[in-house]
Amino acid sequence: MFSSIAPLARLNPFYAPHFQLCQDGLRRRAEPAEAPTTRRSLAAASATEEYSCEYGSLKFYALCGVGGVLSCGLTHTAVVPLDLVKCRMQVDPQKYKSIFNGFSVTIKEDGFRGLAKGWAPTFIGYSMQGLCKFGFYEVFKILYGNMLGEENAYLWRTSLYLAASASAEFFADIALAPMEAAKVRIQTQPGYANTLRQAVPKMFGEEGIWAFYKGVAPLWMRQIPYTMMKFACFERTVEALYKYVVPKPRSECSKGEQLVVTFIAGYIAGVFCAIVSHPADSVVSVLNKEKGSSASQVLKRLGFRGVWKGLFARIIMIGTLTALQWFIYDSVKVYFRLPRPPPPEMPESLKKKLGLTQ
Repeated sequence: MFSSIAPLARLNPFYAPHFQLCQDGLRRRAEPAEAPTTRRSLAAASATEEYSCEYGSLKFYALCGVGGVLSCGLTHTAVVPLDLVKCRMQVDPQKYKSIFNGFSVTIKEDGFRGLAKGWAPTFIGYSMQGLCKFGFYEVFKILYGNMLGEENAYLWRTSLYLAASASAEFFADIALAPMEAAKVRIQTQPGYANTLRQAVPKMFGEEGIWAFYKGVAPLWMRQIPYTMMKFACFERTVEALYKYVVPKPRSECSKGEQLVVTFIAGYIAGVFCAIVSHPADSVVSVLNKEKGSSASQVLKRLGFRGVWKGLFARIIMIGTLTALQWFIYDSVKVYFRLPRPPPPEMPESLKKKLGLTQ
């Protein structure tokens, strides 16, 4: 029975490192040792593979940030119509009863141009968020990995991904909050403002600087679990796909084949992201629409069923978004010839300690 359960358990991207270590050790005892993927080996490889910069250098982080700007800014702006309908379903479920009804009502009242409301704060806000999210993730992943050491970084890599992504998102949401607040006002309050230039001075005149940051705590509630799932699930799904699905090693795959794996892993991660973060997303939408309300008051008023309104729309939106974001981000790395570490392998020193080497 154990032999049938073990392979299924290994497919779980969050299984315990000790169990994984034992299973990997049994499976690979007869396999030839492979060189560990470390910062030093990546730096050395940069010379032979003609990378444009060293892994972990300032140029590397800066170009990763550029990838984040493009991946988040472009994708979120592309789905503004769906996001607008989703937000309206959350704040006025009596009027906007479903996705299709929401589109129909919006087009009837505002025309097709009405579906693009909020595109400017969406593009600016999520570009800033992407810069911090992806740029700082690479920073914190290397920083925390070096603090743990090579062996512990391998054993506890899921925890490493979770900690690095949570740290990055903390700063990313501070950058996003002002534009997110303006976007929600434009999209969910008819007649309040039609453009970012109209919304910003009006919001500042009514509530001061607090108008732009009162939603930052609910944003953390929504975005930090979302981003932790987005990065950890993606990293472990990529690892699982190459280990159990792709019929050849990553090193033998073309850049195009690697990007297909990236897209598939991104979509799987996106579905889980949407579910984990949706209740807080509902609170943020209502909170930014109303004056003087707190997150706890909104949560109490919405109730359990209320916070799940618009989930189907968000799963479609976030699943597609996350897949495209990872695809664009990885494509930017390929274009700029940045080091792209393969899925982690057990360090040679750990294999020796466990007696797994010849």
